[in-house]
Amino acid sequence: MQMEQLIENFPNQIKRAIEIGESAQINSSSVSFNHIFISGLGGSGIGGTIFSQIVADELSIPILVNKDYSLPAYIGEKSLVIICSYSGNTEETLEVLRKAKDKAGKIICITSGGAILDFAKENNYDYIVIDGGMPPRSCFAYSFVQLFYVLNGLGLINADFKIKLEKSAALLLSEQHEIKTLANQMAIDLKDSIPVIYSDASYEGVGIRFRQQINENSKMLCWHHVIPEMNHNELVGWRGNYPNVKAVFLRNESDFIRNQERMEFLKEVIEPYCAGIFEIHSKGESNIERTFYLIHFVDWISQYLGVMNGFDTAEIDVINKLKGSLAANPL
Repeated sequence: MQMEQLIENFPNQIKRAIEIGESAQINSSSVSFNHIFISGLGGSGIGGTIFSQIVADELSIPILVNKDYSLPAYIGEKSLVIICSYSGNTEETLEVLRKAKDKAGKIICITSGGAILDFAKENNYDYIVIDGGMPPRSCFAYSFVQLFYVLNGLGLINADFKIKLEKSAALLLSEQHEIKTLANQMAIDLKDSIPVIYSDASYEGVGIRFRQQINENSKMLCWHHVIPEMNHNELVGWRGNYPNVKAVFLRNESDFIRNQERMEFLKEVIEPYCAGIFEIHSKGESNIERTFYLIHFVDWISQYLGVMNGFDTAEIDVINKLKGSLAANPL
């Protein structure tokens, strides 16, 4: 399936992810967890980043997201470790799983198969199997949605997310045509530029997702930063002319009011120095809906940009070459 078809099918992927979550079996635990540790990289890991921000106001314990081979020394009997790997063979994530085996209080795996699923079965870990056979970055909803079901199954969050997920799928289906039209126009505007992505700090995960999709689908470099942190450093960097840099602001009605004021100030500061300023305003009644809306919007931008740049948007040969090189000398 081509990347365009996968993006088009994203609202239905949310529905399918809900079906998987509803049938998932998560065993209760007698452990009183003092933190949650989510490990995953790339398309498998970004779900953990965004999820941690969405549930921050409800969850009473911290979530730490890992994107490395390492397992911190604080992982112990009160740790809930969630392993996310779409393929089930991500080298870094598999290494973390092995290290966590004799340390974590509970381990749960989310994967489509591979060595991680085998490891989970061998050690009697809870696991959720998601649909496989697609590029991980095109399957954001699968792992992201399961994180809600995992924490709900353990009694750590309530079930309010379910209706919000359903409404997200409906929102994207109803807005699909308009999203594609607006995203195509923005891709035309961003072609031959270096995009810089700005968002409220609470939506940094979505900004990272945008950057990653521009990298992989569009085969372009870009960067991202968040408000208010960039006001304390990067703001001063806007002192020269950057004729190939264009700024894209991800906006939400839920953005903290002072950060909205900061964004308006920032636009005035950078306008004389960059090649253009653009805004994407989310839709939806909840952070979950607004997040899905923005993700779908920026995914379409990356798809259209990749086609305009003359690339197969699904192709990631250099990443596969790196994985092949590492596989020749495994850990």
